Amino acid sequence: MFPKQIFKAYDIRGLVEGELSDELAYRIGRSYGVFLRLHGHDLTDKSVVVGKDMRQTSPGFAKQVIAGLNDEGIDVVDIGLVTTPLFNFACAHYSQHAAGIMITASHNPAQYNGFKMTLGDGTPVGRDNGMSEIRDLAEKNEFSEASKKGQIKDLDVLADYIDKIFSLVKPEEIKPLKIVLDAGNGMGKVSFVEVLKRLPVKVEYMFLEPDGNFPNHEANPLKVETLKDLQAKVKEVKADFGFALDGDADRIGLVDEKGEVVEASFVGALVGLEVLRNHSNAYMLYDLRSSKIVRDVWESQGAKTGMCPVGHALIKRKMKEEGVVFASELSLHLYYQDMYGVESTDLSLLYFLRLISRSGKTMSELTAPLNKYFHSGEINFKVVDKDKVLAELRNKYTDGKVVELDGFYVEYPTWWFNVRVSNTEPVLRLNLESNSKEEMEDKIAEVKKIIEG
Repeated sequence: MFPKQIFKAYDIRGLVEGELSDELAYRIGRSYGVFLRLHGHDLTDKSVVVGKDMRQTSPGFAKQVIAGLNDEGIDVVDIGLVTTPLFNFACAHYSQHAAGIMITASHNPAQYNGFKMTLGDGTPVGRDNGMSEIRDLAEKNEFSEASKKGQIKDLDVLADYIDKIFSLVKPEEIKPLKIVLDAGNGMGKVSFVEVLKRLPVKVEYMFLEPDGNFPNHEANPLKVETLKDLQAKVKEVKADFGFALDGDADRIGLVDEKGEVVEASFVGALVGLEVLRNHSNAYMLYDLRSSKIVRDVWESQGAKTGMCPVGHALIKRKMKEEGVVFASELSLHLYYQDMYGVESTDLSLLYFLRLISRSGKTMSELTAPLNKYFHSGEINFKVVDKDKVLAELRNKYTDGKVVELDGFYVEYPTWWFNVRVSNTEPVLRLNLESNSKEEMEDKIAEVKKIIEG
């Protein structure tokens, strides 16, 4: 038996002590193999990719996952220590790879680890497409003996990955610039050093060596306090901007040349402009918590835009179903159709370098016009009856433009808000934005009263 709550909306994640184990890792490997066959994946001449991050328990868990897949008769391609973007690329870029499992706990602290599962087209396994089924198979632990044992092959995917991103942004499009890169002792070293060596860019690296104990700070750029060292270094060395990664290097944080943190909505808005240079009039998505400035900026450059729910599994599926070229999530995930609908932080960095090279402007000059609205940031509420609160909000706000996409979203001419149930914590999350600071504060108080009342 194991705690079922570790099987989350988008991955399996839990504490190393008391929640995860080698036995569970083995069962996940076997369960994933069974799941793939049950859902029509022909594994006769195909392999499953296995990658891992730098956490202390990752090598052991990877070994058990591989053993589970092999005992299920499935061949494994071991790609070793990789970022999540490299892992997703390995799953989607090669036709002979049916799916993959990455051992990582992303941005979580050192005492955690976990497993991300991705299908061969880049689609992640999540709550609505297999996670509960894999959980049940692992819990039952009733596996048949395979007719043959699977084999293991090692593969280095970095060269093909770098060729792919440089097909989208050419080195000659980037001028000599200076940047600071904070890898947070995560997996960034695996790809970024090789990418940046090919550019006329001076780089100050911080916390580059992978270390699963995260000795310097939590590798989570969404928490502004983790960017303090980066902010100071950018100002110290007079860099053009700073770039921060999370533990598995699939999310980014951005700091301008003045050492100021760039808001998450602005990050997505600016990258979207560069994507539009490769794909004019593209259809692009922003998650429903994002500032309206994202929509404004993209549409001003000819894009067709739409909102999407929160969560990478849901966004990636929507991108494939609707032919979306780019999607920006407020959690600092950025998704590219050109990279099989998944994140590529290396490509994001290239886009920022190209943007500054092309525009001749500083990062703060690029973001200044975006500072138009007043956004609350995410406000969390612990609520006993979440459905009742959402129902009360629906009854109260009936005269605005309502979108039932993820929780309750309503928009008025000068303000909007969204209240949704968290996918990862037992809370309701409020995001609200207005054309004025005064109205923002008034409306937060108004909505807060309903949530807490």
